[in-house]
Amino acid sequence: MTVAVIKQHLIDPEICIRCNTCEETCPVDAVTHDGMNYVVDASICNHCMDCISPCPTGSIDNWRVVTQAYTLEEQFSWEELPKQEEIAANGDAGEAVEALEDEISALLDEARKGLGGKPVAPRSASKPTVNLYNRSKLAVATVTGNLRLTEADADSDVRHIILDFGDQPFPVLEGQSIGIVAPGVGSDGKPHVARLYSVASPRGGEKPNTNNLALTVKREPDGVCSNYLCDLPRGAKVEVTGPFGATFLMPDDPSAHIIMICTGTGSAPFRGFTERRRRAMPDAPGKLMLFFGARRPQELPYFGPLQRVPAKLLTQHLCYSRVPNEPRVYVQDRIRSEMASVAELLRNEGTHVYICGLKGMESGVDEAFADTCRAASIDWADLKRAMRESGRYHVETY
Repeated sequence: MTVAVIKQHLIDPEICIRCNTCEETCPVDAVTHDGMNYVVDASICNHCMDCISPCPTGSIDNWRVVTQAYTLEEQFSWEELPKQEEIAANGDAGEAVEALEDEISALLDEARKGLGGKPVAPRSASKPTVNLYNRSKLAVATVTGNLRLTEADADSDVRHIILDFGDQPFPVLEGQSIGIVAPGVGSDGKPHVARLYSVASPRGGEKPNTNNLALTVKREPDGVCSNYLCDLPRGAKVEVTGPFGATFLMPDDPSAHIIMICTGTGSAPFRGFTERRRRAMPDAPGKLMLFFGARRPQELPYFGPLQRVPAKLLTQHLCYSRVPNEPRVYVQDRIRSEMASVAELLRNEGTHVYICGLKGMESGVDEAFADTCRAASIDWADLKRAMRESGRYHVETY
């Protein structure tokens, strides 16, 4: 008996951070979403693989061989991916399954070239809670703080916003994100899509043992959600989804060395990382090294507080690209100037690398790491793949 089988492209709801990259990238509009999940329409998807490399988390990198495609309604309801269903492995069906599995493997190998493998969480990271709240089941937080981080004469208005969840459980880990739902509807008459923001505080709250968290939000001229958040007064109520993200997590190992590279509000998760290490592991032997890029000191979020972080806890490299009468310095330039210390850390199997910021910055950083490794006789391509596959190399850009 011949059994028809197909390969179906799926998105892992546990890992997906709802950044909308896959939907924007898909050339045939096979990716869609609701208030719960991003999903792939099997009747449209042509397996072009265009969405694989832009996805920052690897949640898009999932496939199942099935006899009947999962419907959109089924995918919208998932909190985790279903296991691979058992399909008869003999006769024509078995050969068809093997052929599809080989085809999927070949497609993924081609799509992953240059990425360094599929991202996974650090082995020592705590188990994250994901998808606790969605559009059909929203958390409601209260604004208890809204502080401007950049100077009044800076070109950018960046805010530190504290949200308190009262008696609603909202557990987050360093590196996770939440969704904010701005009120009202868009030009299409539909409710606004939840916008994603990285959590800028450690587990346990902005203040220890509190049920709150902090966000780092930059006001965008035409940004619906950023302007909504930046204008919120204390006491305002905010609708929240999440938490999201299961791979961009901080290792709990105090001996882990962590290289953090960011621009602008990409600093948010690294503030959480640093605070976690300061609170829970103040005497940790592992090193924290930060490369933080901004146009000028006045526009660097957390510039003031960073000056008070002791050097024994955090090695800081602050990089400015628009200071008058000064050469432009980007994070990749400083990585090269610190080549010896960076190479020493990269040689250590306990080193983790995290990159967070504007989309496109990762290419310059990758080239800087390649130059650093070349000078130290290290094969960067092989090392990056090994680090990514062992949960030690992570990129989230937006």
